[in-house]
Amino acid sequence: MGEMIVNQIVTQVTGGSSGIGKCIAIECYKQGAFITLVARNEDKLLQAKKEIEKHSINDKQVVLCISVDVSQDYSQVENVIKQAQEKLGPVDMLVNCAGMSLSGKFEDLEVSTFERLMSINYLGSVYPSRAVIATMKERRMGRVVFVSSQAGQLGLFGYTAYSSSKFALRGLAEALQMEVKPYNVYVTVAYPPDTDTPGFAKENQTKPLETRLISETTSVCKPEQVAKQIVKDAVQGNFNSSIGSDGYMLSSLTCGMAPVTSIMEGLQQVVTMGLFRMIALFYLGSFDSIVRRCMMQKAKLETVDKTA
Repeated sequence: MGEMIVNQIVTQVTGGSSGIGKCIAIECYKQGAFITLVARNEDKLLQAKKEIEKHSINDKQVVLCISVDVSQDYSQVENVIKQAQEKLGPVDMLVNCAGMSLSGKFEDLEVSTFERLMSINYLGSVYPSRAVIATMKERRMGRVVFVSSQAGQLGLFGYTAYSSSKFALRGLAEALQMEVKPYNVYVTVAYPPDTDTPGFAKENQTKPLETRLISETTSVCKPEQVAKQIVKDAVQGNFNSSIGSDGYMLSSLTCGMAPVTSIMEGLQQVVTMGLFRMIALFYLGSFDSIVRRCMMQKAKLETVDKTA
């Protein structure tokens, strides 16, 4: 399996107008790629385009903007991707970064929230991938990246809607990788931790206390650092992309029947699994005690309110 040379490849990034998506576009542009940015908000897209263009390494490079909702209408997504391919050529690397997070207790979340997150986080990755995969197989080259989340590796309090939509990406990626591997097309699933993006700041405004306290047990990453790792793993054709020691542990722990990129990776998973499971049990115990403490605090406050 050869590495893909980023120079002059066509990279398409959905959700590319802000956060991790924009940083991935910048990272690829710095390495000489041609970029197609796909997002809903036209003003944000044009702003991001200006920002990305500052990082060009030659005057041939282009940043193309497409304003479309990748989660709504497949035929529309397919049309705009066709138009982009006519201008820049076939997509060599697709990065599915469009997504959003909403947290809340299961019974407090509207049913429409589950539908919305499944639509944006899951179908928003299915549609663009479906539009480019046939050409990648014909050309015997390509990379498809799905940006999941550490919440796509373990379910946490407050994430019943979000986690399930991010877990779905993993099933899609594993099945798709088995289909396209003989054609020299490789799939990467990225599991970034909490990352300092506008989306993360917005999510924090409505996060339940339990979710916030559990999140605070790990540090917040910079989007540039996350983007660098995702691009590196995608270019190398690695199925798994994780950040930091927590990310490495989670990926080994949850590898299940996921494909491996090398025999070495497989051996590391076999050797570390037992130890990591032991560490994970301590983490789970601490998360459960956070939830219990919050529940007892609320019960106390309710008792005080009733007697007041």
